[in-house]
Amino acid sequence: MSVSLPASVNLVGRFVRLQPLVEADLPELWRAIGRPEVFAGGYGGGAAGLPADERAFADFARGYFPIFTQAGTALTFAVRLVGGPHDGRLVGASSLGDVQPVREAVHLGWTGYAPAVWGGAVNPEAKLLMLGLAFERGFGRVKIQADARNDRSRAAILKLGATFEGITRRDGRRADGTWRDAAIHSIIGEDWPRVRAGLEARLASFDGPVVPRD
Repeated sequence: MSVSLPASVNLVGRFVRLQPLVEADLPELWRAIGRPEVFAGGYGGGAAGLPADERAFADFARGYFPIFTQAGTALTFAVRLVGGPHDGRLVGASSLGDVQPVREAVHLGWTGYAPAVWGGAVNPEAKLLMLGLAFERGFGRVKIQADARNDRSRAAILKLGATFEGITRRDGRRADGTWRDAAIHSIIGEDWPRVRAGLEARLASFDGPVVPRD
């Protein structure tokens, strides 16, 4: 089966809407995720990778997010809130990239959110929408990974319903020059009905709209 991502698509849920990230979003994204606590767990190469200011973040983003680095074959979404007094607020970004058509595989990652929305409905609904897009487009395997030292991200991935596959040692360099091990997880097509049901059940427990804790 031929698999691919659309050139552009908007995904809308109860709590968030996902729109392809564009250059004009970068100042707002910097305000959302340009925080030490976001990078501390391994995002963007770890704590040493935190850009110094908005201009440095824009340079970082152009070399980091797949929508810029894998143009035409990947999607990076700006994640915005839906409804309530914070409607439209950009609270993070997440991507589908590293497409491997022959293997029907794609990587869901490059995900960072404002700490003000951690632990709520934002991440599970964004993942529900993005996973749904991947499987609807014919992908059979979605990889999700995290720095092996990032316990918070690894717990969040497992909570989605992903299967832990193991540790890839010396997988890539952190921003401080040290080598990271990667904790590899996946969701395959056969898992998707179970994972989707679990995410929908989680989301049913939230009342909307999302109110950031700041």
